[in-house]
Amino acid sequence: MWFRERVSRRGLLWGGLSAAGGSVMLAGGSSLAQSSHSGHGEAAAVSPAIPSDHSSGHGAMTTVGEVDDERNGFDPAKLLTDWETGTVSTLSDGRKLRTFEVEAVDREIEIAPGVMFPAWTYNGRVPGPALRATEGERLRIVFRNLGSHPHSMHFHGIHSARMDGVPGAGLIDPGDEFVYEFDARPFGCHLYHCHALPLKRHIHKGMYGLFVIDPDPALHPEHEEIARSRLLGTPENVQWQEFAMVMNAFDTNFDNENEVYAVNTIAHAYMKRPITIARDRPVRIYLANVIEFDPINSFHLHGNFFDYFEQGTTLTPTLKTVDLITQVQAQRGILEFTYGEHEPGLYMFHPHQSEFTELGWVGMFNVVETVA
Repeated sequence: MWFRERVSRRGLLWGGLSAAGGSVMLAGGSSLAQSSHSGHGEAAAVSPAIPSDHSSGHGAMTTVGEVDDERNGFDPAKLLTDWETGTVSTLSDGRKLRTFEVEAVDREIEIAPGVMFPAWTYNGRVPGPALRATEGERLRIVFRNLGSHPHSMHFHGIHSARMDGVPGAGLIDPGDEFVYEFDARPFGCHLYHCHALPLKRHIHKGMYGLFVIDPDPALHPEHEEIARSRLLGTPENVQWQEFAMVMNAFDTNFDNENEVYAVNTIAHAYMKRPITIARDRPVRIYLANVIEFDPINSFHLHGNFFDYFEQGTTLTPTLKTVDLITQVQAQRGILEFTYGEHEPGLYMFHPHQSEFTELGWVGMFNVVETVA
């Protein structure tokens, strides 16, 4: 049993694949920093390289080589700030109708240098698009299944039974289309995922994404300023550096155990290219855990503490001044913190399960005085 476990997980992937021609090995490498929140659809800027010995100073536990983002069709640096806001029109009653278009597509992706994974995706990326709407809007999600298996979109939110995205209510066959329609409520940091069976297979293959509903400040006069700071595009919101982070993992040999761990899919992506943080602006992370096969995941911030909003459904913290939170699968929340009193430098974040960190889920914030 000991030998089988050792071979099936760390030994096979991080040793055997390297010898077979893959580039998954542990060593230091150059790192590039990325800009803070740049707004919907804009590319994140890249800062000068971090010293090449930095990763070595943290145990030399990073992969060698680079993932081909162009071939993947998505860049983990851009996933941080790429909010999908759909198209907006007006209903006869004067309310906003926000429409999203999502397609299920089979696609092979590279999750670590030289390691390919046969994913099932929403819009060709893992995680799927980070859908973002405002409380009270009518939402219409046009879902087309271009994949090879039945799929659906199950939204964590409030909706009718026929919009639940489960067998018999929104599960569609390859080549078919279904339209989900419901009101955006409650506000918070939510999740969507495929609910086809076997559920664990559809989730671990990549069918999930963030579903964020911003609060309508007019509905929360007692916390109007806080609500406005969460409403995408307002002057109060622009002051924040916001990031979408989905903690995930991949079972590369299909033994119901994960071999690669990450946030936003690519192992060590934010270790090699740290996320640039302006010291004088607050940070807000929309964090969700969709890891399969492991009972819990976690997020630990080095050198700092944060306030945590469980599910994001409150405008006051559910936990204050913590540096570690745990999440089971589908659990999510909002983290808020600042580096205003810190000196510039590199600050690590990672789960507090050491194995997850060693196998790819670890990154750095590059705190600087200003961001160009």
